[in-house]
Formats: sequence, structure tokens, C-alpha cells
Amino acid sequence: MPKTVTIPAAKEGDVLFNVEEKVFPDLKANEGDKAVVFMHTVPFEGSVGFVNMLTATRLQRKGFELSFVLYGPGVLMAAATRGYPAVGTEAFPGNLQYNRQLKTLMDEGAKIYACRFAMGALYGMREDDLIPGVIPINPLDVLDINIQAWRDRALVFSTWTV
Repeated sequence: MPKTVTIPAAKEGDVLFNVEEKVFPDLKANEGDKAVVFMHTVPFEGSVGFVNMLTATRLQRKGFELSFVLYGPGVLMAAATRGYPAVGTEAFPGNLQYNRQLKTLMDEGAKIYACRFAMGALYGMREDDLIPGVIPINPLDVLDINIQAWRDRALVFSTWTV
């Protein structure tokens, strides 16, 4: 079938969307506002884990007191031993993106928690295998931080993938 419509091909640097328009106001946290992001997702199995890390970073920068809870396969995001052929060596572009983003969150004041049950029972990780600054928690704390978030009227994001 012959081509019936011809338009110029997009080239690098072309802006194809209205990037200036924002429909909703750019809201910031009010004094004392909290946010909790729960991550039960496998690193590198899709974009949801990293996208939620970027969302969490934006929440932190909007002034929310942020807690980031890693449980189930999410604890793998906080592995300090990632890298190849050596720890800390990026085997491919983005290989250490989770580590860098968690460090950014902590540097900007967020608290990162990792479930000890998932670490030990599921993945054989030790607390010493966590990125420095990540706080190991009892598996019973996963529910209690959710209850605390509800009581605090916190904004909650919960991602669950398997």
C-alpha cells in the first residue's frame, strides 16, 4: 500500500509535547505533612520501582516528611553489594540507579526502612549488606508503619508487584 501521509520525521531536540502547561497547581507539603512509600517490587523487573523512587524524591523535595519502606523483593533495592565485576562498579548504564536514588533520598532527609524477614528468609541478605543509612525493621513493623501513616493522615503510595 503506498504511503498517503508524509510528515517530517522527528529529530533529536524536537519538542513534540506542550511541556509548559501544567493542569494542577504545584502543591507543596504543609507543615508536618508526611508521606510513606511502600515498595514490594523486584528491582529491574520493570520501571515501577524506579518511577516510585523518583516520585518519592519529588515528595521529599515538596517538603513531606518521607518514609520509604522496602519489603518483600523491594529489599533488594537497598543491596550495598550490587555491582559487577566489583561492588560499586556499574555493569551497564543504570545498574546502580537504585543505590544512587536511595542515597539521594537519605541525603535529603528521607528515612529508608528494609524488612529483616525479606532480607534473611527470602534473599539471604545480612543487615551488613544494606546501603549505609537504611534502617532494618521487624516484619511486624510493616503493618505498624501503615497504621501510623493512617493515624498521621499521611499520603501513602503502595506498590506491589511480583
